[in-house]
Amino acid sequence: MVRKVFAGIVEFHDGASQIAPGITVHRIGGHSKGLQCVCVKTKRGNVVIASDATHLYAHIETGRVFPVTYNVGDVLEGYATIKKLAPSMGHIVPGHDPLVLIRYPAARPGLEGWVVRIDAEPKIDKPA
Repeated sequence: MVRKVFAGIVEFHDGASQIAPGITVHRIGGHSKGLQCVCVKTKRGNVVIASDATHLYAHIETGRVFPVTYNVGDVLEGYATIKKLAPSMGHIVPGHDPLVLIRYPAARPGLEGWVVRIDAEPKIDKPA
């Protein structure tokens, strides 16, 4: 990657930028300095791939912050930004939650539990 940076092949984005039609990046910060999320236009609307901006569904749903964090205030502001970008909580995909693999269908048979389609409607857990 370093070679690609010095070769001028890598493009850096700070703030909100369109990187391709239907794909935008948004500076979130918080967990790490310069962290971004990706917003992808799909057939069901914009889906926000939150990456480390929210590790788990429970973090963004309850306002909890991952314990290893660069700036707590930026995390909480980032949650607000992500919620503005997503049409609903069902359009947010956290970076490390195993529930993603349960809520979304497999990309194709044989990939269950490994690769999912975030353009499909998720199954939302029903409260017990």
